[in-house]
Amino acid sequence: MNPTVDIIYSYFPKLTDIQKEQFAKLADLYTFWNSQINVISRKDIDSLYLHHVLHSLGIAKFVQELTPGTQILDVGTGGGFPGIPMAILFPDVKFHLVDSIGKKIKVVREVAAGLGLKNVEADHIRAEQLDDKYDFVISRAVTRLGEFTPWIRNKFAKKDKNGIPNGILYLKGGDLSEEIKESKLKAELYPLSGYFKEDFFETKYLVYVPM
Repeated sequence: MNPTVDIIYSYFPKLTDIQKEQFAKLADLYTFWNSQINVISRKDIDSLYLHHVLHSLGIAKFVQELTPGTQILDVGTGGGFPGIPMAILFPDVKFHLVDSIGKKIKVVREVAAGLGLKNVEADHIRAEQLDDKYDFVISRAVTRLGEFTPWIRNKFAKKDKNGIPNGILYLKGGDLSEEIKESKLKAELYPLSGYFKEDFFETKYLVYVPM
């Protein structure tokens, strides 16, 4: 039995009616667009709320609050994860979702439009080509941390405006000790099993790298 949108409501009980409606719409929007352009594996679309939406919101459980006007870059967003669920949860925060594959960005734009999200910008571009500065860079297991960091090293605003310093918020699974050591980054590791009780999260982590 795959979880419905109720799993989101249970972990985030303070959602507004608009946010509840937006989260509920994700299933139909992704089912439709995924049939046109495959951004989520066919066998995984039924687990959308657990494997993609709730997983993305592991970042939200860690940061808890974000100052209005915070700028966030989602690198290698694919079909819009973690950016779209985060944008629903934080309507006063600006999200820039980028991917090097154009058809995936088409899906992101269509989903954002279908939800009426005004705080999402989506571009078919590589992170290295961007000139803008951001408070946080978020991503979901795009590549090894040591390879990922050079793409975005100079993308951070100098001034911190949130409860934690600006940096990378990276979702990844498995044993990350060797990867973090190899990256030579001062990374902090937070198990998502500390936020969510489902078995899926037992090997999933949030990696926070202050920059």
